Amino acid sequence: MKPLDERLRESSISPAPAEERLAHFWHKSKIKPESAVPNLKEPALRMPRVGSVPYLNAAPLTYGLEDEVMLAPPALLAEKLRANELDAALVSITEALFHDGYDVLDGIAIASHGEVKSVFLAHRLPLDQITTVHCDTASLTSVNLLRVLLAERGHHPTFIPLAHYEDAHERDAVLLIGDPAITFLRASHPQYTIWDLGKAWHAFTGLPFVYAVWALRRERHTEALRKTLRDAKTSGLAHLAEIVERRREFDRAFRRAYLGGHIRYDLGDAEKRGLAKFIELLGKHGAETLFEPNYVA
Repeated sequence: MKPLDERLRESSISPAPAEERLAHFWHKSKIKPESAVPNLKEPALRMPRVGSVPYLNAAPLTYGLEDEVMLAPPALLAEKLRANELDAALVSITEALFHDGYDVLDGIAIASHGEVKSVFLAHRLPLDQITTVHCDTASLTSVNLLRVLLAERGHHPTFIPLAHYEDAHERDAVLLIGDPAITFLRASHPQYTIWDLGKAWHAFTGLPFVYAVWALRRERHTEALRKTLRDAKTSGLAHLAEIVERRREFDRAFRRAYLGGHIRYDLGDAEKRGLAKFIELLGKHGAETLFEPNYVA
């Protein structure tokens, strides 16, 4: 059986050109990227071909590189990386776990040590009564995280793609990620219980969860590229207050709390232990082929 991410990807991504799918992502998410990130098309990069996600949480990792990085949802970045259209991309960790041929840049991740705020299951029924979950397929790591957390509780609902974000409030159980998730969370939806997956993972394992990493195409990355990405993180965290001020998503207080606490950017020993636990559970609950991360400095 194919991994869950491939089945969801095949059922939710059309054969339309990548540019058309990217435009559709911006439209259906109702994000106005021009208010925060002006680069919506693949630029003429002065450095190797690099892609990142358009969400607020990635801003500190691409500080100073905004005009040189292609922005796209993680599922599309993974597709381009696999097709050798990118040399490096900030992708869902499952891309590196389910596909060979990548190295993982050590020391950098999008992670959480508890409540993450932007990855959650919104549900109107008790967890043990949920039979179907509509999933935002922009990040397939989140789909697999939800799957293993529910499976550990003995629940095995059907996962299907969420066709449109505007339909989220009509579903009994919906998995949302990224900026659209934050928008949903901050709106009034009293009929829903929010199950924050970062908090749920930490409560279950006592460990951080790693959502995304810099995946580097093996034999395509250089020390110069790796240093550029490491320096961008260092600069981004040093200028976090500036990023909070100049970004325009949501409000300043939320941006400060989200970027300064809910999201963590290290890939250290604790994060690697959390990742090892995730790999263990993916194998336990049906993932047939998994590749151990190969970390490079």
